[in-house]
Amino acid sequence: MKQPKVIFLDAVGTLFGVKGSVGEVYSQIAREFGVEVSAETLNQTFIQSFKATTPPIFPNAEPHDVPQLEFEWWLRVVKTTFEQAGTIKLFSDFSSFFSEVYIHFGTAEPWFVYPDVLPSLTKWRSMGIELGVVSNFDSRIYSVLQALELRDYFESITICTQVGTAKPDPQIFAIALEKHDCAPEAAWHIGDSITEDYHAAKAAGLRAIWVNRNGKS
Repeated sequence: MKQPKVIFLDAVGTLFGVKGSVGEVYSQIAREFGVEVSAETLNQTFIQSFKATTPPIFPNAEPHDVPQLEFEWWLRVVKTTFEQAGTIKLFSDFSSFFSEVYIHFGTAEPWFVYPDVLPSLTKWRSMGIELGVVSNFDSRIYSVLQALELRDYFESITICTQVGTAKPDPQIFAIALEKHDCAPEAAWHIGDSITEDYHAAKAAGLRAIWVNRNGKS
């Protein structure tokens, strides 16, 4: 099999994951604000809220407005999470709570790097393969990759909030490929989502590889 020119990787669920669960992190920080709510409940309502929201894409936004738009997008998701859990009224200051959560997820603290990641990145780099990230994450990806000591492995980072299109739209892959001056058939994309990574990359003409992190069938 011919060596690819570029390997693109998804971020959350592929390079790094949440320690425990999003619900656990929310529950822990809520406790600091005097609000008790179970991690299981929050995890369920978070998944519902996240899936029901359209991806954070801001096609006509000025670049300097994007961080604020990302913040507002996540505020809606987290607010809905706590509304559905029936606990939003328990906060005396929900916006301070949310700001703390938002900053927290931009640090290394809630994340862990999967054990196969560093050996793989190191090996591919030694083979002269270019590496890129293609993700539906937001601008905090830069600080997270930096904090997890992964940033220097990647020549390019393509995220939906900055390019105005999100996976599974093939357009996000076209934008990423352009950064490497690479034809789709000379690139691989690796990710944990069957829809957003595997099928989407295949539809965009790349060789797609699904990484099954949670033993899904």
